[in-house]
Amino acid sequence: MEKMPFRDSEGVMDVNAVINAAKATTTETNWRQALPVLTGSMVTLRELRLSDAPSLLAMLATDEVARFISPPPTTVDGFERFIAWTHRERAAGNYVCFGVVPHGMDTAIGIFQVRQLEPGFATAEWGFAIGSAFWGTGGFIDGAKMVVDFAFDVVGTHRLEARAAVANGLGNGALRKVRALQEGILRKSFLRNGEYLDQTLWTILDEDWRRAKSVWGPRVH
Repeated sequence: MEKMPFRDSEGVMDVNAVINAAKATTTETNWRQALPVLTGSMVTLRELRLSDAPSLLAMLATDEVARFISPPPTTVDGFERFIAWTHRERAAGNYVCFGVVPHGMDTAIGIFQVRQLEPGFATAEWGFAIGSAFWGTGGFIDGAKMVVDFAFDVVGTHRLEARAAVANGLGNGALRKVRALQEGILRKSFLRNGEYLDQTLWTILDEDWRRAKSVWGPRVH
């Protein structure tokens, strides 16, 4: 979740043009053309829309949420540029970003990100940020299962990594709940607010996930 992209891209850009260009890009796999809509028991995951920008600003730019993540945009315009950037990087095949939409709502209250750490996504990193009002509701687990499934079954990832500040008890607990394995401590590896923080490295391998799914049962769509 730390060091995951929150790109506030070029100061002047036509965000609609960037998103339309990303949709029009001809690529070899469907997810690069547009992300699928994934429906769980509590939340729906879908590609971010420009209309999500005000909600994401309200949910993710708070001190409580932003404490242990890369600094998010601080304006609606900044989130619109971030959303346009996510479409462009998805079309290039480098990165995936799902908006988290609770059932009964229309706008995203958080995000799940997956980015390649080597060409082809064999090793990838994932991260997440969800508005604090929705912590402890079960939406994270519901969404996380679908994202990890997507990474292994659709994108073709073999090893999925996540990093969480040691001091981030909620983040580390969330990763433990999805059967991630703690591999070690990355000392002073994350700079936040002028201070270097230790991070925990968590991993899930595709074979680990297959075993976990046999306990949880099939994914709900």
